Amino acid sequence: MLKKTLDISSSPHIYKGRSTNEIMKNVVWALLPVVFFSVYSFGLNALLVIATATFASVLTEHVLCRLSKKETTIGDYSAVITGLLLGLTLPPSFPLWMAFIGGIIGIALGKYIFGGLGYNVFNPALVARAVLQAAFPVAITTWHPAFLTDRFSSIASSVFTLPFMEPKFDVISGATPLSAFKFDGVTTSTAELAFGQVSGSAGETCAVIIILGGIYLIARNMMNWRIPAAVLLSAFVLSGILYSINSELYPSPWFMLFSGGLMLGAVFMATDMVSSPITPIGLWIYGGIIGILTIVIRVWGGLSEGVMYSILLANAISPHIDSIIKNRVYGTKRKIKTA
Repeated sequence: MLKKTLDISSSPHIYKGRSTNEIMKNVVWALLPVVFFSVYSFGLNALLVIATATFASVLTEHVLCRLSKKETTIGDYSAVITGLLLGLTLPPSFPLWMAFIGGIIGIALGKYIFGGLGYNVFNPALVARAVLQAAFPVAITTWHPAFLTDRFSSIASSVFTLPFMEPKFDVISGATPLSAFKFDGVTTSTAELAFGQVSGSAGETCAVIIILGGIYLIARNMMNWRIPAAVLLSAFVLSGILYSINSELYPSPWFMLFSGGLMLGAVFMATDMVSSPITPIGLWIYGGIIGILTIVIRVWGGLSEGVMYSILLANAISPHIDSIIKNRVYGTKRKIKTA
């Protein structure tokens, strides 16, 4: 006789079957157009830098898993994302050995030391980028022009610099749009910024493609739209206020939105599920902090760009945001009155 049993378990009771691997894989798909445009803009230089950073990240993850006598986790695509994002934040003519070190740092120091996927406090790619900026300030702030005629037939000599040797750059562009404005007062048209017709890091030049990648992930419910919305809205509002006060001293809010790494950071880095808050209000606060800090650093800081530090600082306070902003338990009052 067949016995029927009643299984009582905790929520969630409705399971969509969407695994971490699937989500990470879709993030990779959303990043690929950004990678393709980067290669189209900067040629073989960008391809080699991005590929090296990605290979180093995946290799480091595999080696650390083996050394820890654990099953390798390279199949969850998280190391691929770290490598792609790191490569996209680097200059196209960045030496490969430095990019390789960055991939190692991103996984070992930014992820594995905290316990692996799901435990990292900071975005691993930005941890690697921050260390590289501190260790190699000249190489990471030396920019390569976009759309050179020989970008698919020649490679910059700096890319193949031997380890621990000082790189020599063949062609150097004047400046990125942000540094050109901050130090020379020169502005770049919004159209050039939006469609990637400028110099900069490998993957931060075409804002439109980055936005389309974000829309794809939001449509598939694999990204919380509140974070990029809060980042971009807060940056737009603050820069708009400054622009209305003195349009000659401060750039337009559209310039601030489409220049530098703000789009890439808002869509693909600030939205890291592990290092961002989980409450809806907390997400708005978190994104707002990133947007405001980015504008503050750009306008009053010593650096022309502030996205990396803004996200890392917001990552640090993310747990505290969650501890302050707590969802009300269903069926309870928001505040219990005492006699």
